[in-house]
Amino acid sequence: MRSDAMHLAPRPAGAAPLPALSTQPAPAHAAATAAAISRHAQRDGALLPLLHDIQAQLGFIPPACVNQIAQALNLSRAEVHGVITYYPHFHSCTPAPHRLEVCRAEACQAMGGDALAEHAQARLGCGFHERDADGAIDLEPVYCLGLCAQSPAVALDGRPHARMNAQRLDRLLDSLKNGEAA
Repeated sequence: MRSDAMHLAPRPAGAAPLPALSTQPAPAHAAATAAAISRHAQRDGALLPLLHDIQAQLGFIPPACVNQIAQALNLSRAEVHGVITYYPHFHSCTPAPHRLEVCRAEACQAMGGDALAEHAQARLGCGFHERDADGAIDLEPVYCLGLCAQSPAVALDGRPHARMNAQRLDRLLDSLKNGEAA
């Protein structure tokens, strides 16, 4: 790819602010990162398992820990940061208490997924890769939840919900808001 063809996408209006860059990780973050490093550093291809481990422990990968990871694996900070930002599964800031994923794959789109995605954004008052105004729900697009025969589909906090429509999504979000099991 030509260098002049590469560009950064602008941040969406209303997007959550980028996390502040810190050179020193919080002690708990540094300890969790060190523990994950000790479990994975000797493996071939350690970076992805290490990042998954850190995120499983903390819910995100603190930007301040990138240098610690890079040094342990003899990688540049840019290489580690590039992997974290390339894969949409990895997060660089504390997640909201809940996560709504809306399938954007072709099967779901063919069965009304575009309208469902628009409804989810309107209902939550935010776009994809953003958090609702209450700070309770992160809205994320996903590209296949494996429910193609029962599309469109969403997942709330990792639990899939098939044959979704606007009314069912509203009930699901209302039950979450009322503290009921989703």
